[in-house]
Amino acid sequence: MTNHPATPLRFVELPAAAMTALLGKDLVKASALAGVELTDYFLNDSAMWLWRYRLGQLSDHPDGAPWILRTLACEPAGAVVGHAGFHGPPDEVGMVEVGYAVLPEFRRRGHARAMLVELLRRAAADPGATTVRASISPGNVASEATIAGFGFQEVGELWDEEDGMETLYERPARP
Repeated sequence: MTNHPATPLRFVELPAAAMTALLGKDLVKASALAGVELTDYFLNDSAMWLWRYRLGQLSDHPDGAPWILRTLACEPAGAVVGHAGFHGPPDEVGMVEVGYAVLPEFRRRGHARAMLVELLRRAAADPGATTVRASISPGNVASEATIAGFGFQEVGELWDEEDGMETLYERPARP
């Protein structure tokens, strides 16, 4: 049985200025710049790595901003339940890789699947995207369950400097 969020969800772009404020540990400023109330989750060590990495990407390729990162707010209250995006715009062969995270207190409520649905919709809408990839650490049962039923096929493995060994899954952007 699939868990679905009971409330409407809204994706909000996390602008570079908000990521910069997060790196400065200024949650109030970052929230104001993002237009949603961010939590301490956005200040943890792995988030700090992510903001530095994404800002570097945006510095090199400002046109990639619409692909990079969004927060996910639950309506009507607007509580931020996580963040999602792609590792960048379509590459030279049309591949985009999804990435998403749900705050611990909001897990197991269908938010990750809702994020994935939106990411797949975004990829399908862009003619430059031909393949969607998900990379998952072996044994991450929750992430494997999230992509189940979306047509992803295992295509190999990859050593990631940040996350270690990952299993690669891909599917056409437009099935």
